[in-house]
Amino acid sequence: MATQNLLFKRSLHWRGWILLGSLATLLSGAPAHAQRFDFDSLTRLAQGKANEPFRANSDKLPEPLASITYDQLRDIRFKPERSVWRAENLPFEAQFFHLGLYQTEPVRIHEILPDGSVSHIPYRGVDFDYGKNTFNPAPWGDLGHAGFRLHYPLNNPAYKDELIVFQGASYFRALGAGQQYGLSARGLAIDTVGGSGEEFPRFTEFWIQRPATAASEVVVLALLESPRATGAYRFVVRPGQQTTTTVNARVFLRKGAAPVNTLGIAPLTSMFLSGENQLLPSDFRPEVHDSDGLMMVTGQGEWLWRPLQRPNAPVVSSFAMSDPRGFGLMQRDRSFASYEDVEARYERRPSAWIRPIGNWGAGRVELVQLPTPDETHDNIVSYWVPATLPPAGQPLELSYEIAWQGDNQQRPPSAWVTQSRRGYGYTRLTPEQQKAQPQYVIDFAGPTLDALPAGAPVKAVVSSSANGRIVETLAYPNPATRTWRVTLSVQRVDPAQPVELRAFLQHQNDTLSETWTHLLLPE
Repeated sequence: MATQNLLFKRSLHWRGWILLGSLATLLSGAPAHAQRFDFDSLTRLAQGKANEPFRANSDKLPEPLASITYDQLRDIRFKPERSVWRAENLPFEAQFFHLGLYQTEPVRIHEILPDGSVSHIPYRGVDFDYGKNTFNPAPWGDLGHAGFRLHYPLNNPAYKDELIVFQGASYFRALGAGQQYGLSARGLAIDTVGGSGEEFPRFTEFWIQRPATAASEVVVLALLESPRATGAYRFVVRPGQQTTTTVNARVFLRKGAAPVNTLGIAPLTSMFLSGENQLLPSDFRPEVHDSDGLMMVTGQGEWLWRPLQRPNAPVVSSFAMSDPRGFGLMQRDRSFASYEDVEARYERRPSAWIRPIGNWGAGRVELVQLPTPDETHDNIVSYWVPATLPPAGQPLELSYEIAWQGDNQQRPPSAWVTQSRRGYGYTRLTPEQQKAQPQYVIDFAGPTLDALPAGAPVKAVVSSSANGRIVETLAYPNPATRTWRVTLSVQRVDPAQPVELRAFLQHQNDTLSETWTHLLLPE
């Protein structure tokens, strides 16, 4: 474990910051049209708030919104003709979400004008179509919004599609061309595991920079607050076949607050109900998931693939490494036949690949898998946990890029797992024996395998944790798909404990593929 984490940049420039009272007043709500606002301004605001006790939001929703039903809220829609920047015919437009039901805490939203000054965007009842609701929003004043979305012509130059949404705590999600919403990202995760309960930091205030006439990107600043942390965030969103979101974050632990056990950086949240490795007999659909695996590449260049599962009890896996080159929750199965769902269209759900910018130092990628009764609940979380944290009030600064990928997505340069199945064909083993000695069938494909000469000797390098004993391993070409297949069976030692498995392909002394790393869950 490194003695100094390069992730923490504590320069004299940072130590010397003092948040002036007049600036705090200016940035926390007073109208501002002349004061220039940028990422450093936001950082000073976040640092100042980290030196103060946390104050929970005290705003109360008007009674009609406090008791609103799901169907009533769905009937409230932002009027597209009221979109910010539509009248100016700019390439991006902004629309807003209404408060109510699950979204009860308002966020304040501002526009950064071309000269750097700030103009507040108030809530206005006339911006919304209330449908069948009979609300009178006139007495409500400036309630704030539940969040916002940005639009851009992703798929057709004549229509501005949804590009990215910021709504709820610190959640956001984006789309590339031809994609459909699936997994989400978050600004920060605190004590998802390892504490007395998870804390959900919130983006409480946003500043959207007005794009230029021919802009190909849009910039969003966000203030993050929670009982134990604050943060300044800068997002640069670049739409395309692969939309990217570059994130610059400066996070401060709050002075006087309880210690943080697990600080999750660049968190991703997704759903896995069933897949090729975990079938659901009662469901006609072969697979149901927004993501099917966690992919990682270590600082030493090893590529890892962990197939996702739906456990019966929470399971946490950690992958220690220094200076990771990337990690992400991926949706590798891109065929409609894998899902057969004409409504959900899971084959269109994006993968989210996180590429750290700069050295992140020592830490671990953590994967949390939770039970779920159905596909309406997110039960998968992954994030980076730095090995050490800065003192309260000092910045943890880091940058990374999230690539929202479709059919053309990040893969190892060698070969990768195309499917991972558990089970037997015809066998004389009883069901009890099959459970005690499960078999896996894993297919690999990629350029290093395509380049092998005919008859090249390829072997599967398979290993197990102490709770498992590898019984049999085979590696052979699959003539039907022109890929390579590995079968392995493992004997459990203690059925009540998990078994860690690893497998990759090797030719002579050369590694040919990523490493399949799987957790055999306890019975």
